[in-house]
Amino acid sequence: MLDIERAFAADGPLAAVIPNFHARTQQIDMARAVHDAITNQSTLIVEAGTGTGKTLAYLTPALLAGGKVIISTGTKNLQDQLFHRDLPAVRGALGVPAIIALLKGRANYVCHHHLAQAQQQGNFAQREDVVHLAQIVRFAEYSKTGDKAELSGVPEDAAIWRHVTSSRDNCLGSDCPQHKQCFVLEARKKAMDADIIVVNHHLFFADVWLRDEGVAELLPACNTVVFDEAHQLPETAGLFFGTTISTGQIIELARDARHEALVSCKDYPALTEAAHVLDKAARDLRLVFEEDAGRWAMDKVSLRAGYAEALKTSDHALNELNRHLESQAQRSPDLESIWQRGIALAEQLSKWQLPTPADSVRWVEAYTHALTLNTTPLSVADIFAKQIASNARAWIFTSATLSVKGDFSHYRAQLGLLDSTSHSWESPFDYAKQALLYVPTTIPEPNTPNYTTAVVTAALPVIIASAGRAFMLFTSLRAMKEARDLLAAHFEQLQLSFPILMQGESSRTELLAQFRQLGNAVLLGSQSFWEGIDVKGEALSLVIIDKLPFAPPDDPVLAARIQQIKENGGNAFMDYQLPHTVITLKQGAGRLIRDENDRGVLMICDPRLISKHYGRRIWQSLPPMKRSRVEDEVLAFFEHSKHLADK
Repeated sequence: MLDIERAFAADGPLAAVIPNFHARTQQIDMARAVHDAITNQSTLIVEAGTGTGKTLAYLTPALLAGGKVIISTGTKNLQDQLFHRDLPAVRGALGVPAIIALLKGRANYVCHHHLAQAQQQGNFAQREDVVHLAQIVRFAEYSKTGDKAELSGVPEDAAIWRHVTSSRDNCLGSDCPQHKQCFVLEARKKAMDADIIVVNHHLFFADVWLRDEGVAELLPACNTVVFDEAHQLPETAGLFFGTTISTGQIIELARDARHEALVSCKDYPALTEAAHVLDKAARDLRLVFEEDAGRWAMDKVSLRAGYAEALKTSDHALNELNRHLESQAQRSPDLESIWQRGIALAEQLSKWQLPTPADSVRWVEAYTHALTLNTTPLSVADIFAKQIASNARAWIFTSATLSVKGDFSHYRAQLGLLDSTSHSWESPFDYAKQALLYVPTTIPEPNTPNYTTAVVTAALPVIIASAGRAFMLFTSLRAMKEARDLLAAHFEQLQLSFPILMQGESSRTELLAQFRQLGNAVLLGSQSFWEGIDVKGEALSLVIIDKLPFAPPDDPVLAARIQQIKENGGNAFMDYQLPHTVITLKQGAGRLIRDENDRGVLMICDPRLISKHYGRRIWQSLPPMKRSRVEDEVLAFFEHSKHLADK
């Protein structure tokens, strides 16, 4: 049988098939470690710096070992890349006859039943919904998968999708008239028959671990689970081991009840009226919070004027709707399904009003059009560790950012992986030659009123020197929007033609495509642009980070965890807040150098990187770039890079 060394050899099978392949010591070492973990059915935590080629390093031993493998990713983009590009290439190179399957959450697949309903109802808020609906109807007729990612003509975030896909709440299951045509069931059947199944973290926890959607048999049958982008797991696990109720769910329940009442029981107007009452009650609950967005702990929420009354009104309206639904449920499968959803929501809302469990925190989050009521465990370590221990198989956790200067204590503690083997391999890139870390001397402390103005002022000459080609990453949407206005004013005043792109103006995929195509743009982003972005080459030569990404101390979940750590005698800042910040910062910094030929500047504007005692620990966790605080040295770096490019 082919071994690891032979697979990665310069004249081996991977080199013969994969363009520009050349084996790296770090990659081979990681592949050996993954092979050993699979062989011994053990748990392995692997940090591999950018450029290591960690995808090949875990796919190769997983394919060679055989058996059933689940690969879980943090993003659907990586999921698609693994299934459509990486897995077929490695499978072909190794000559392994493995069957591969892609499985996403049901909201990613067109639902024939809801598509037909959308065509019948036809009451859409926007004209473009009608155009998109026609495209989706044609797509559903010829598509073999029904995966909305394959329909490029309709944006992934288009409003129409929620009308033509199903959720766990509104799926009719075997009662559905189009049950035999179901794209979700077909995807699951393929996953059950496959050797390698590619999922994402949300689906892994919802379907496989929490056994919510009927494919729990995947996990007992598998030999190996690989979590790529594993730095996201603690947050994802917290989401799924907790509970969330949204006014959006309640409003959708009311909307679906109203629509189905018109179809199945026009002679029973009380149902329509109860749905209207519930819709208003849920919207009024949201309006108790006047802010556009925010997060509050329960001790703050309970003091809000009108909150208790609005919650009680929503609870009563929901139970009233359920009473009417029960009396009519036998008239159609859809009404039966809506009634069951209503019962489940009522149970959740009832539990929300009970005293908060000792090991959890209750908090509320407001969005522009919705309010969520959340219960989050303070730690998922015990739950996660028990699940790992109860299943004899290999568990592989890998990412470019899991440790603080090679120390995995924080990550281990979050997931209860205390006795797991861990390895960290640095990037093979020559950061000392390829990159420069610049911390300007002109920036005030982050809590200064004109902080963002100072950031933009300091960044401007560097952006000019890099000829645009820059990401500006912010820790808040407010700072991002303020910076955009300031930057636009400077560009106009100086007659600079660098295009400005900003998160929220279009989808992330479209913004990145524009950024690459323009070649001299400045892209401003917040949280979602700190990771999962891969722009190689000269299109990106400068990454500017406005602040060290400390989570807001008044965040209700963070505040509760800090309190718990203190009560247990720990140091919340050093044990939790700082490691979390380091890992997030490493993700943002990792956007800069994506290839061995890339060159660029990482500009971190926060003076705490230098002035605070913990700053040294932070920058020592970053790739080993040359460091400077002198603007002229930065400008000279770009001039030298231009000289090299012209050669």
